[in-house]
Amino acid sequence: MGVYLVSVDAQEWSGTGEGGHGEVASALNSELERRGLPLYEPEAAAGQEPPGWFEEKMSPPMDGFDTLCRATLTAEERENLLGWAVLVPCALDEGVTLPFGSPYTDETLVLGAPYVLALAERLAAALALPLDLVPATFGNLELTLWFLEGDAERAAPTRPGPWADDLATAFYAAVYLRAAQYSLRHGRPITWC
Repeated sequence: MGVYLVSVDAQEWSGTGEGGHGEVASALNSELERRGLPLYEPEAAAGQEPPGWFEEKMSPPMDGFDTLCRATLTAEERENLLGWAVLVPCALDEGVTLPFGSPYTDETLVLGAPYVLALAERLAAALALPLDLVPATFGNLELTLWFLEGDAERAAPTRPGPWADDLATAFYAAVYLRAAQYSLRHGRPITWC
């Protein structure tokens, strides 16, 4: 078991019942409409289904990542980054809080992937994360395996920097970055389960 960050396909997004996000999807569209923004319906980019789905297991300790967020982001940015329950590939000026419980909170905070991407890029830059080495093919558990099964540790001596001093912190910076990129590239929401 554990906590996973996963992409949601179109059927799950609009579905009701177990595994469905229909209530959240409907409430989000109501709020977007109220704000005068386009409604959100997940569609594959360029009419193609993604080659896989995004899934990463959140198992390393987050203490170092929280410290990095406190040092790099404003208090509001940190709270948003660490508090969202759903990430959508929409440009939202501010988060949307919906009155539905999520797996880990009483409400559901929805953030736009462009906003999260901008924050994650700042964190990656602060760590000097070698993005050319960090996997970006969006294979399932790709980052989890790269960081936790030795590849990152083997790469660290060849590319020293702050990222190599705390691989758990670098893992979370990479996961948030790649999650936002996946959401934007494939037009899919990302959520915790």
